Amino acid sequence: MNRAAPAEVMVALTPADLAAARAAALARQTSVVVALEELQGDGSPELFLARLAGTLGYATATIHDMHRWTPAFDLLPVTEALSARMVLLREAEDGGELHMVFGDPFAETTLAWAEQRIAAPFDWRLAHHADVAAWLARHEEGLSAMENLMSPGEAETVLDSDVEDLSFKSITEDTSQVVRLVRSTLYDALKADASDIHLETGPKSLGIKYRIDGVLATVRQWGSAELAEQTISRIKVMAGLDIAERRVPQDGRFTVGVRGREIDFRVSIMPSIFGEDAVLRILDKQRLADEARGLTLDSLGFNARDRAQIRRLSAEPYGMVLVTGPTGSGKTTTLYAAISETNHGHDKVITIEDPVEYQLPGVLQIPVNEKKGLTFARGLRSILRHDPDRVMVGEIRDPETAQIAVQASLTGHLVFTTVHANNVFDVLSRFTHMEVDPYSFAAALNGIVAQRLVRLNCPHCIAPMVPTDEELEASGLDRTGTQGFRFMAGRGCGHCRGTGYAGRTAIAEILVLTDELAEMIVAREPVRALKEVARRGGTRPLREEALALVREGRTHLKEIDRVTSVA
Repeated sequence: MNRAAPAEVMVALTPADLAAARAAALARQTSVVVALEELQGDGSPELFLARLAGTLGYATATIHDMHRWTPAFDLLPVTEALSARMVLLREAEDGGELHMVFGDPFAETTLAWAEQRIAAPFDWRLAHHADVAAWLARHEEGLSAMENLMSPGEAETVLDSDVEDLSFKSITEDTSQVVRLVRSTLYDALKADASDIHLETGPKSLGIKYRIDGVLATVRQWGSAELAEQTISRIKVMAGLDIAERRVPQDGRFTVGVRGREIDFRVSIMPSIFGEDAVLRILDKQRLADEARGLTLDSLGFNARDRAQIRRLSAEPYGMVLVTGPTGSGKTTTLYAAISETNHGHDKVITIEDPVEYQLPGVLQIPVNEKKGLTFARGLRSILRHDPDRVMVGEIRDPETAQIAVQASLTGHLVFTTVHANNVFDVLSRFTHMEVDPYSFAAALNGIVAQRLVRLNCPHCIAPMVPTDEELEASGLDRTGTQGFRFMAGRGCGHCRGTGYAGRTAIAEILVLTDELAEMIVAREPVRALKEVARRGGTRPLREEALALVREGRTHLKEIDRVTSVA
């Protein structure tokens, strides 16, 4: 457990530096290491770490080392790691050297405790305190998240008998490990603002992942095939599914009660070679309703030019406004914002959705129920007999719905709808393949919005960065073409759970239909010709919108490569 030889650094810290940091920490009630970095404040976090490690004689570990190594939770449980703000890591999953990674070398009591607590031989590795906090944030146990979400003394609300109780008492006092695991996982996901929970069964383990800001993050791995099977069975019981059936996919839903409000979970069970996987979509209707009350295009992050174009399309008295993009790109939210901004009580607004995600005041919202025969097509026919002015169709999935939507647009209604396509020009071919008459489609269409959600650099750990030539080439760029770019990236911290990103913003490619474009659609002109005309008319590709965010330092090249095509 001896320390490594001092690292070679340009300027070591002096006893006067350490004394000043201790005095500042005492005065401001903060840790010595944080106060010392603030006083040094003349270099990068990497330089500060090198100085500190070299002065005190510790080897170092980077955040990349920490993610590459395997947690030794069998020797130092995650609850103790969170309490001590340090983590024990193995160089390999099947063994290898042990490293105790920590960020505060001045916490003598904690260091002494770790020496006594861990019987196996290990060496000390000093990491930047923000990196340690980021790593721990990503591996935080669900129970600690629960304690922050609901205190033991908090009053509890009586819930319906078919609503799963997620009170603090129900989790901490239940004797079943599987029940505690499931409930703590749901709590942790809610605290992390996850949109989905993935339970993945491996040959000898259960992996738990959360989708946060559109990206999957692994939060824990349990090494037990039996536990994986029991956990999936527990999810099935909650969703009212057949626990004996393991060969075909199943879908269901259940509701949990948290702090007196009900949260819905949609469940998808899928058979795999190792058993079954489950995906749980989180639908917090009350929160969505609260967000809907203040929902505007401004709040979604569109730039001023795109906002103006979407508002102009939404203000038309009739026609069709299409929003396209992959699942989870915010299409429905954009339509909700457009409807909310234009809903002044003078028009009859009706929506048909699967499911109804936001509850909009003053809007008649109809949920699709295919088991009862209420499909998009049948519902849309009925809506048109209900004297609407504006209609929103959650998604166009089939030729019948597409035909009715186009006819509704041609008969004096303003129709908002979504369709899955990669860009605004792919939408045109989608309707052609659904056998919609090109003339009717061109006459009905007002415009198309293709959008994506891009993660933004975390404001708490953002720092300048210089991309390599290989990174620029992979993104279709070069040094000459990026002059004036302000390249920035998040290093990863406790605020962003070590990802380097916090929050998302919307970018859009907007095609406003002109007479020339309508004539070309009717004539079935090639897409290349349509793109040239649209470009002259002001349509900016998604890639350009994304690059503008990189130029401003708001996101990273890797992020825009993830959500937009380089070509």
